[in-house]
Amino acid sequence: MSITIIGPEAEAHLDWLALTDAIEAGHRVPRAEIGDTFLYRGEDTLLNRAAWIDGLGQLVKTATIFPGNAKRRQPMINGGVSLFSDVDGTLEAIVDFHLLTKWKTAGDSLFAARKLARPDAKRILLIGAGNVARSLHAAYSAAFPGAEFTVWNRTLPKAERFAEDFPGMKVAYTLQQAVEEAEIIGSGTMTTEPILHGKWLQPGQHVDLIGAYRPDMREGDDDCLRRSRVFVDSRETTFGHIGELKIPLEEGVFFESDVVGDFYDLDMLHRTSDHEITLCKNGGGAHLDLMVARYILDAVRGA
Repeated sequence: MSITIIGPEAEAHLDWLALTDAIEAGHRVPRAEIGDTFLYRGEDTLLNRAAWIDGLGQLVKTATIFPGNAKRRQPMINGGVSLFSDVDGTLEAIVDFHLLTKWKTAGDSLFAARKLARPDAKRILLIGAGNVARSLHAAYSAAFPGAEFTVWNRTLPKAERFAEDFPGMKVAYTLQQAVEEAEIIGSGTMTTEPILHGKWLQPGQHVDLIGAYRPDMREGDDDCLRRSRVFVDSRETTFGHIGELKIPLEEGVFFESDVVGDFYDLDMLHRTSDHEITLCKNGGGAHLDLMVARYILDAVRGA
């Protein structure tokens, strides 16, 4: 079997809603076996993720996360992805790392929002003005057409430059006010100290927490968890690895039993009223990379 090389040009064949349907289908087949390893050097991270899903194949993804690259005007996150055949274990595809990461990260949160946000939501707040926010804008726009977007960033000029690329997007000057006025909140920052406070949250909101990926990182405070009906994309990749949950779990202010479900609990993954606050922690995981990579390969082959 020939190896398919998938580059950024494959994006022309992808669809956000079809992607979330593929993510749901991936959670209806046998549960993934996953293995993650994290290595650290100061602020730098080497992350290796592997997954095997019976029926979808195997995937290995290596990511390097170097925050200092921003000063070098280089991408902060880099890596490589290999997708293997479920039939015979041969290398089936090499997938562009940035393409897969973009669609997996935003697709993960879009899947949660399609399940947990109010379907009539029209006011969306993006916290952070980086690549994650850019892909979230595209993803949320597909599921919530006509929504009005606002962006907040710790550095105001960056938020203003970001908004210039999206006609009609507003810039928030006060985070609290922006949170209180939003119906969907997508946060993708590199903060280690919570910037989103639960006391700001309003009935009926949905929150996607995306940015934190290390044990010392958090975007939402304890009250965000206490006031929300909390979900995670994967218990296995969030509880012990990411500060968003690891820290409050260790401090005894939040418990694993407080999490309603993860994406394998599809019967639980829904809003029970228009007034409740829902929150989903996007922790990623190689099983999601595998589901998305398989979707991308199928889309390319179909095209």
